[in-house]
Amino acid sequence: MNIKSLLIFTAAATIAAATFTHCGCCCTKSASKCDDGFVQLFDGKTFANWRSRNNPKPPAKGWEIKDGILTVLPKNAGGGGGDIITEKIFSDYILKLDFRLTAKANSGLKYLFNPKQFGGTTLEYQILDPGHPDAKHGRDGNRTVASLYDMLPANPEKLLKPVDEWNEAMLVVKGMHVEHWLNGQKVLEFDRDSDEFKAAFEKSKYKKHTGWGSQTKGHILLQDHNDKVSYRNIRIKEL
Repeated sequence: MNIKSLLIFTAAATIAAATFTHCGCCCTKSASKCDDGFVQLFDGKTFANWRSRNNPKPPAKGWEIKDGILTVLPKNAGGGGGDIITEKIFSDYILKLDFRLTAKANSGLKYLFNPKQFGGTTLEYQILDPGHPDAKHGRDGNRTVASLYDMLPANPEKLLKPVDEWNEAMLVVKGMHVEHWLNGQKVLEFDRDSDEFKAAFEKSKYKKHTGWGSQTKGHILLQDHNDKVSYRNIRIKEL
């Protein structure tokens, strides 16, 4: 290899290494797959950036980390670890993650969460297998996957992959505006100060909590609902 070729090779290797370091486990196949500006919230190996909902430490049981995947375990297989939340509080951001359901499984991606507000309830991107009984409850499908749980239904024509296959969820929170995405499709969009949102609130299980949904910051929460659900590639871009 001549000097010119060596210099080109060294420069290319340096750029590639820097790119990989920046995106961490946001990259699944190659550096070109990275999402610019996103930071990993799950390193694929530890509970760094996460803690128990009611404890400053990570759960001692109930959650498994293996091969870059974070799995909440069912109660009959060592589960019962409880919800986990981010250590950091976020306000405006885009969050992406992959989730994989098992048959009749229930979990949830909750956001703008404060354990001291509204009886520990908050907005939730529903993560639920259609075979779970709760999918048929609520109103107009507002408890189906990617819906704002018990409030607003996601597009019924949403594209959900079969159990044991990976789906990508994307959540956009900017001021009072929120978007729910599933597998590259925007399936729900709303403003938390709109008449539509207020009307849904008055019909929801949260209506006793004055001011519910108006919070501007909070933790991100992954729910333990005693079913096996897996997560990976959890990353965030603050706006």
